[in-house]
Amino acid sequence: MFDLNAYLDDHRKRINHALESLLKTSEKADRILEAMTYSLMAGGKRIRPVLCLAATEAAGGDPEDAVPAACALEMIHTYSLIHDDLPAMDDDAMRRGKPTCHMAFDEATAILAGDALLTLAFQTLSSIELGKVEQAAKWLRVIQLISYAAGYCGMIQGQMLDMASEGKQLILAELKFMHRLKTGALIEASLSSGAVLGGLNSTRISMLESYAQNIGLAFQVTDDILNVEGDPEIMGKAVGTDKLRNKTTYPSLLGLKESKDFASQLVENALQALESLDQKAEPLRAIAKYIIERKK
Repeated sequence: MFDLNAYLDDHRKRINHALESLLKTSEKADRILEAMTYSLMAGGKRIRPVLCLAATEAAGGDPEDAVPAACALEMIHTYSLIHDDLPAMDDDAMRRGKPTCHMAFDEATAILAGDALLTLAFQTLSSIELGKVEQAAKWLRVIQLISYAAGYCGMIQGQMLDMASEGKQLILAELKFMHRLKTGALIEASLSSGAVLGGLNSTRISMLESYAQNIGLAFQVTDDILNVEGDPEIMGKAVGTDKLRNKTTYPSLLGLKESKDFASQLVENALQALESLDQKAEPLRAIAKYIIERKK
């Protein structure tokens, strides 16, 4: 029987070790490096990098080959959290059970730490030793996928829509679109990048993209549910903040039970997308279920 906890623990250790190495090899920058390390190594779930490695495995590749992409994805995700937490955006004081970056340091340092992590992500992606044209083409495709997902057509647009929607009542289609960009885009890029590096053909990559779209949305629906009924001690951040900010969420739009049913259906859709893949995709199947069962 597949042991998801052991799998997650193994890949998180692999990712954390690589991230620590990348930070240590950066030129000494004292306070800015301290702020980058503070947020990057604060104990996140590492869902995006783990999905990247799992997709590489599902494609029949070696997950070790995808570690630079996995690290870059986590750096980009962390930079987005640092900036989202700023007073000009969500104005959050706690993240992962610790004071947010701007609370632990200051706003200017937090902005620069986020900028530095984003820059280091692409430095990492472009620092691979490319001995063959085929390998170079794969990494160029990965850089394209990740930069598009993280940019103004993806995650940034999603965040912009999220801020603009505060105090407004969105319909379900608008809420899905916003979260497909804000949360889903980087998750989709994580899986697509891993699949490309593992050598999966375009037909099967489209299956993983369908899986990614469904778990990306399920992830956000679950986050909305946890913001209503989660335990702040387990989550490491405040709950009830969506209601305070008058945000449209899945529970506020559909109801709590209906939101849970919706998340379950999304996971079922994700699992169906993987039906033609073999046992190498078992981690992806287990992660889909984990996404809606998690407590933080």
